[in-house]
Amino acid sequence: MRGTPLHGPTRAARGRRRLAVVVAAWLAFAALLLGATGAQAQETDNSGVAGKTFVIGTDTTFAPFEFRDSSGELTGIDMDLIRAIAESQGFEVEIRSLGFNAALQALSSNQVDGVIAGMSITDERRQIYDFSEPYFESGVQMAVDQDDTTITGYQDLAGKTVVAKTGSEGEAYAKSIADQYGFTVNSLDQSATMYEAVKSGNAVAVFDDYPVLAYGVAQNNGLKTVTEKVPGGSYGFAVNKGQNPELLAAFNTGLAQLKASGEYQRILDKYLAAPQSAAPSTFLDLLTSSFPALMKGLGNTLLVTGISFAVAMVLGLVFGFFRVSTSKILRGIATVFVAVFRGTPLLVWAFFFYFGIPQLTGQPISIWVAGVLTLALNSGAYITEIVRGGIQSVDPGQLEAARSLGLGYGKSMQRVVVPQAFKIMTPSLINQLIIMLKDSSLLLAIGFAELLYQGQQIYAGNFRITETLFIVAVIYFVAIMALTWLANTADRRFNK
Repeated sequence: MRGTPLHGPTRAARGRRRLAVVVAAWLAFAALLLGATGAQAQETDNSGVAGKTFVIGTDTTFAPFEFRDSSGELTGIDMDLIRAIAESQGFEVEIRSLGFNAALQALSSNQVDGVIAGMSITDERRQIYDFSEPYFESGVQMAVDQDDTTITGYQDLAGKTVVAKTGSEGEAYAKSIADQYGFTVNSLDQSATMYEAVKSGNAVAVFDDYPVLAYGVAQNNGLKTVTEKVPGGSYGFAVNKGQNPELLAAFNTGLAQLKASGEYQRILDKYLAAPQSAAPSTFLDLLTSSFPALMKGLGNTLLVTGISFAVAMVLGLVFGFFRVSTSKILRGIATVFVAVFRGTPLLVWAFFFYFGIPQLTGQPISIWVAGVLTLALNSGAYITEIVRGGIQSVDPGQLEAARSLGLGYGKSMQRVVVPQAFKIMTPSLINQLIIMLKDSSLLLAIGFAELLYQGQQIYAGNFRITETLFIVAVIYFVAIMALTWLANTADRRFNK
């Protein structure tokens, strides 16, 4: 063919080749673009949690994983991790410091969406909860008083008592070797309380997770470790089984990103490599640093007591009049009310209202509502009996005299009997108010931030239990004395 070279491709062939190259280049570019976009979408796919707020339950005293610093801010490895993950995945968290067992109950009753509290992943717990990827590999160590030279290992524990935290890996390990070495395990709820039991001589040793012990020793908690770390399980973030899968996925994604960026290791090093001392050097330093948090707790104590007492007075008056009514039905209702709420422990009702009712109804309940119901119903039962006793203490002749003057039963009670009965009841009502203020400390079991709860938060980080509790006791004493003075002043003014 003329004009056609003897060797090499034709012009048309060269054109097709150039076209193929261009098409291939565009396809490669498109694939790269789509891959990058897909990777970016996978990396930042948080549409299931973005903009949402999740309630996260945690322990109250498990330094260095969760504890309060000198300013009262909840901090620690768990807290830094969940907040960093929430920020990277675009959701908000509301932290509720409840205590380990209470946090698990809150999760089961859907009061919280998830729990992060140094929680070991076990087969038993997997049957109830769904866990994230492990975020910490733990282990168990044993510690004794720093001046104790008699306990150097497990072989020295025969016939003695040790302590471990309820539900923890340390408790499980201690119980697994208790028969072998002949010691008894006493389970307590808080690390700081366990350490105090060892220092006071009520136990000779404590089994706890090694990072917790290491942090406590660094804070001069008065202990020393005497055994090597026993490899343990892994900590994980938990949600109820089959619930909140998007939160669990976001946690895993965020955790992977923190590890890839190095932020995860920086968080661990902050608390484990060279932890800063959380313990004030003097009693005055302790008082100064803890005073704002304790005043916040005192405010919550007085407020919940005031609201509860007002409700209890209404209940007490209503059921008190029922108790002296001529109607058998009304007397029966009041008798049942008194028997139920005076005959059962206050803590049972606190747990029932805060954890039980949400499980029965499927609706969460405010911790304030649970606290007020607990105190008001319990005290209402006692006030009912105070009212009944006060009315029956008035001479029956007073009612008969009023009726003989032409007053009806209602007016006779209102104008003659009740004013006299109220004077009789006043000292008992003042006493009941004081009892209610002290009973409010039991609400710490459900995580209510009252005065004693704040004290626990403080000594969990600095391990100065005796001094902190002394300050709390003085504040309670001053508050009760002031309240008693005000009540007695009002009594003298209105019951002249």
